[in-house]
Amino acid sequence: MAVIQKHGKSSSPDLVCHKENVPPDKIGAPGCHKKRPEAHSNWPRPVARIWTVVLLLGTCLLYCARVAMPICAVSMAEKFNWTKRESGMVLGSFFWGYCFTQVFGGYVSDRVGGEKVLLLSAAAWGSMTAFTPILAHLCSQPIFSMTLARFLMGLLQGVHYPSLASLCSQKVVESERGFLMSTVGSGSYLGTLVIGGVGSLMLDLYGWESVFYVSGLLSVLWAYCMWKYLLKGEGPIITLESLGNGGTQSKLNKRHWARLLKQPAVCAVIVTHLCTASTFFTLLSWLPTFFKDTFPDAKGWVFNVIPWLVAIPSSLFSGCLSDHLICQGFDTASVRKLMQFFSMGVSSVFTVLLCGNTTFSWAVAFVSATMGLTTFSHSGVSLNVQDLAPSCAGALFGIMNTCGAFSGVLMVYFSGYLIEATGSWASVFALITTVNLMGLFTFLAFAEARRVDIDSGRVRHHSIHI
Repeated sequence: MAVIQKHGKSSSPDLVCHKENVPPDKIGAPGCHKKRPEAHSNWPRPVARIWTVVLLLGTCLLYCARVAMPICAVSMAEKFNWTKRESGMVLGSFFWGYCFTQVFGGYVSDRVGGEKVLLLSAAAWGSMTAFTPILAHLCSQPIFSMTLARFLMGLLQGVHYPSLASLCSQKVVESERGFLMSTVGSGSYLGTLVIGGVGSLMLDLYGWESVFYVSGLLSVLWAYCMWKYLLKGEGPIITLESLGNGGTQSKLNKRHWARLLKQPAVCAVIVTHLCTASTFFTLLSWLPTFFKDTFPDAKGWVFNVIPWLVAIPSSLFSGCLSDHLICQGFDTASVRKLMQFFSMGVSSVFTVLLCGNTTFSWAVAFVSATMGLTTFSHSGVSLNVQDLAPSCAGALFGIMNTCGAFSGVLMVYFSGYLIEATGSWASVFALITTVNLMGLFTFLAFAEARRVDIDSGRVRHHSIHI
């Protein structure tokens, strides 16, 4: 593990601002070139806290809408006489749409602002969720309408996390990004818990349609409140002109992108995020089956709820810890590596413990520890992309998330093959541990926190604006 070192506020060589013969008020802040204040000014802390709560709620509703179909899949299959294969086709179609808009959503957010993309997408996927029961009943072939609806849901929700990364990199100071991103990230666990509990109750009392109506309408209401009270009613219009006239720092041409993707630190965050996403998707997909196979008499709500209850405070703690260390003067790169060490290194210890014979209580404890520690990546690799390339953090995070989603699906399928071939869950947990350690070693070896999205020569000549 990398040793955390304190540092002064000196910047990297690429970002040194030249101050000779320049009045003090014309000099950029240490460590960065001066940006246009009207486009990229940071939020004051009270405003950042309000946005944190709003984005937390938005991410919670995002997962409520996303998980509504899996919760209602059994009831809908009975209603429309779907086979297992047809149900799998409906559920799996979300993934393909989700992968296709990651990079695009980040690119647009970098140019016009992540808040606009979040607002428009939330209004769209919220409406799609609310109209899902209507589409199912009106269409003569519900299997096709539901497959298309899920594909569109994936397209619309795929822009969410890249937009968050872009918005955070442009509006939040480095020493407060950990708290915001970890808090907002915990919304995914909160949303899963809420829709799992309340949604199941609504399903039993009012039918599967009610789950879609409530989650969809609440999402639209969230988008309206965000537009009305935070954006002050500004029109969230994205025009071709606004895409072409984005801020100067978002205009990276092909040559700059080629140079950026050749940077070892950038390759490291992509590989590490790929490994993190793959292992997380595998655990998320196979843990319920593991508990049912290994402990058939256990109550499902225990292993489906407790790990997520642990993950929420763990995610919040990791954000507070990383921000505190940076505020105390510790090196940003070392803090990111420390968080990732907990996420992929320490969590692997508890994953390995699942390979042996254990009781149900200990298995739940090990899984809870694994899932809780995994959330530390919100303050590790997920934030490191904003350190490296704030000018294109959304697009770069989109690339990372696309790679992670594809590799995650492949690893889920391969894990199923291992279970059938070996008849042992130890092989799956060993695979997860191996992938985690590969990603961790890559991150510890090559990760940095200095900006690599701008030319040093360009900063040297343009860091001072009169």
